[in-house]
Amino acid sequence: MNENLFASFITPTMMGLPIVVLIVLFPNMLFPSSNRLISNRLVSFQQWLIQLVLKQMMAMHNQKGRTWSLMLISLIMFIGSTNLLGLLPHSFTPTTQLSMNLGMAIPLWAGAVITGFRHKTKASLAHFLPQGTPIPLIPMLIIIETISLFIQPMALAVRLTANITAGHLLMHLIGGATLVLTSISPPTAMITFIILILLTILEFAVALIQAYVFTLLVSLYLHDNT
Repeated sequence: MNENLFASFITPTMMGLPIVVLIVLFPNMLFPSSNRLISNRLVSFQQWLIQLVLKQMMAMHNQKGRTWSLMLISLIMFIGSTNLLGLLPHSFTPTTQLSMNLGMAIPLWAGAVITGFRHKTKASLAHFLPQGTPIPLIPMLIIIETISLFIQPMALAVRLTANITAGHLLMHLIGGATLVLTSISPPTAMITFIILILLTILEFAVALIQAYVFTLLVSLYLHDNT
């Protein structure tokens, strides 16, 4: 069976229509809201975990920065649940698409930067020219700092895309090798199968870590501008 290596990254369609919107909305079903006075263990664990992450992420922010808390916790929950669902067999991972990650990174980065220029204009402009810079280096430093500022959302999106895509490709390659080696050399196939299991466990960790890193970097950009 010659399956295209990048077949799992193609946007799925149904009757010729892309269903990526339904896939993006599906993780919302994993976080039910309980109206009962005493929640079950799953909902209680989710609420405890959300409060723990939110408390750690908002510790460095001032009152103005903490108004973004709902946005940031929704972001980490969405990216984390999407990455985890993408590890299921025959599933599609939206975060492997650079366009989607740019669609998340650019508005959040732009919102943080605009907030900084609106409320901390002098401090935001001071980032382009560090204090004590020699006069001949001023034009070059301004250009470099401007480029580094506009590269930030691209770095956010590319980091998430590359890490998730690389993990999926590696699992696909090792899984295919294990299937081929089953009929050729069962002992070798067993070794590659163990490696595949360990890699899958690692990918579960990477899925959560990348969600945290993406949200933490957005939080740091916000912290620098509030």
